[in-house]
Amino acid sequence: MAGGRPSALRPSAFFRTLKARVPELFELADIELELFSNLDSSEMQPELWSGMAAHLYKRLPDFDGAVVTHGTDTLAYTASALSFMLRGLPRPVVLTGSQRPLGEIRTDARLNLIDSVLSALNGPKEVTICFDSHLYRGNRTRKVKVAEYDAFESPNFPVLGTLGVDATFEPGLRPRGAFRLFERLDPRVFLLKVYPGLDPALPLALLPHVRGLVLEAYGAGNFPIDPSLGRSLRPLFAQARERGIPVVVVSQAYRNGVDLTLYESGAVALEEGAIGGGDLTPSAAAVKLMQGLAYHPEPEAQRRFIQTPIAGELTVGRPPIPPAEPRRRRRRPHGR
Repeated sequence: MAGGRPSALRPSAFFRTLKARVPELFELADIELELFSNLDSSEMQPELWSGMAAHLYKRLPDFDGAVVTHGTDTLAYTASALSFMLRGLPRPVVLTGSQRPLGEIRTDARLNLIDSVLSALNGPKEVTICFDSHLYRGNRTRKVKVAEYDAFESPNFPVLGTLGVDATFEPGLRPRGAFRLFERLDPRVFLLKVYPGLDPALPLALLPHVRGLVLEAYGAGNFPIDPSLGRSLRPLFAQARERGIPVVVVSQAYRNGVDLTLYESGAVALEEGAIGGGDLTPSAAAVKLMQGLAYHPEPEAQRRFIQTPIAGELTVGRPPIPPAEPRRRRRRPHGR
């Protein structure tokens, strides 16, 4: 990006800026630069994911690893998409971006790029996001901050690498089968967030226009079902089932995940054929459902696909609950 207040940020000449601002990058490795697209990441679309995955599938065997530079806004979506499309990766694929443009003095882009190249050389053979000296599994990552450098977190999965004075990496995913490309997606998926006051008529009106629905529920998978209050979502699940539209339920909470057996509303969802998404992030759930619709037309096959880990995106069984942090004891002020 180039520009800045008072001007708007916009894509700029990438190769020239990279070579001028980060010349030491080319001392780490023999780097070949390729331009797949040059646009604001808010313009990212599933068709671009498919093309990017096909390009990486073709080129990756000739290199030790790949670094994909990407805007932060849809970075977690793209990382999730590539993790599902590129199965059995023989090389690391590392995505990175920055909170400040590369051309600015206080940019975080320089270190993120250097760390990403190092991760592509030595890190685990899977799709990751490298940001603020940490390496995350791409499909476990969320963007959590807009104006700070530690913009990403992986709430339900530990980091795969730490790049401080020394760089240390975890093994990552075990190789499973040959390197294969699954580039097809059906983008007719709607991501719906439950909130107090949601009129069920709105998502019901959407059903004729979608093939899949991801529902961001409260907590462990809760949503209103009391018909006396006029906003029960049970008809949404019932009509989706009649139309053959899979509904994947994930949590709005950052840690842990959905267990539809815990509460009454979850049991209602299960009765109506909903699919519990466990600790899938909303972005990973949306992209995985797009791929499930493209490759698995039958409802039971869709359910198995969503609930089976493909690239480490999902915890099998009930997501673990991390130990509570110890409370700090407050000091009482001494009296005079």
